[in-house]
Amino acid sequence: MVIYSASFDHTVRLWDVRRGELVRTLSRHNDPVYSVSFSPDGRYVASGCFDRSVFIWDIQTGKLLQSYVGEKRKGGIFEVSWNSRGEKVAASASDGTVILLDVRHIKNRLA
Repeated sequence: MVIYSASFDHTVRLWDVRRGELVRTLSRHNDPVYSVSFSPDGRYVASGCFDRSVFIWDIQTGKLLQSYVGEKRKGGIFEVSWNSRGEKVAASASDGTVILLDVRHIKNRLA
């Protein structure tokens, strides 16, 4: 079993729960990371950061597949969540807005 954790040190970490070990650190964000969410098929993880960015990562490789950075006037991202089909990621920002990202082209490219 694995889990991802969001961190105030600007990273996302993958942990092996059974062994109690850190497997991988993802470090492309520029501010604290507030939220991570697995895709329904378990192949991707979305991360949301206070720098207004949402990143989509490949779980197997740790590769950054897609990034979105919001407008400067928008607030930081506090929560990310996938829809049940794994086609969209919703991100809620500190200014009360919700951003909806279409990630279908990632799945089509990698399928």
